[in-house]
Amino acid sequence: MDEDDLDASENSEFDAVVVGGGVAGLTAATYLARHEFDALVLDAGESILRRNAHLENVPGFPAGVNARLFLDLLATQADHAGCHHYTATVERVRTTDDGFAVETADDVTVRARYVVAATKNETSYLDGVDGVDLVDRGKTYVDADERGRTGVDGLYAAGRLAGKPHQTAVAAGHGAEVAVALLEDDDRPFYHDWVAPEGYFTGRGREVPPGCEELGEEERRRREQESLAVMRDHFETPHPEDPEQHPSVADED
Repeated sequence: MDEDDLDASENSEFDAVVVGGGVAGLTAATYLARHEFDALVLDAGESILRRNAHLENVPGFPAGVNARLFLDLLATQADHAGCHHYTATVERVRTTDDGFAVETADDVTVRARYVVAATKNETSYLDGVDGVDLVDRGKTYVDADERGRTGVDGLYAAGRLAGKPHQTAVAAGHGAEVAVALLEDDDRPFYHDWVAPEGYFTGRGREVPPGCEELGEEERRRREQESLAVMRDHFETPHPEDPEQHPSVADED
């Protein structure tokens, strides 16, 4: 994912800020951007998936896939959808008159109407937000409903932070569900996100619904070729990064 420049002297504004660049966060950001939200991912680069030796339970990869490569694919997809990305640790989220201000460790402040908290178990950056309830079950989670809504309007929790199982497929699914819930709460048109062959709707005398499109054969083949090229680029050589060890083991070394 391409890195965006955020000027510490300015308050950059977005429709939504996603805190966390793991599976749930990147999936949520992709769904938001595909529905024309100006979405920013603030990523500290600490997704627990980087510790996985070989990811073997994700749909679509019969022999598994390198976990770090999988994260790269998610980041490329978010970038393709139009997401912004900035590498930073979020230190504080606070409410404002029109949404939220998100402050990073390198003194950058961004503003957004919505925030999706998608870190693993880190919650200290939410301490200044009144109405956020935390649940302690050995690890700390944000109290949220099944679709990620918290006790604060405009603030959502996704994936492991919302108490979901840690499996990658579950995190991706919940990230998508949280994004769709957010869009519904924003009174956006129903989230179809359905790309159909030419005539699928219009051939029945229907207008193409919001969030859908019809593709002619030439455009369908162009997109297929583009997807093949992107996948070849990612899978051409082994991923250069090794799995990260658990911090307690790394400390002993």
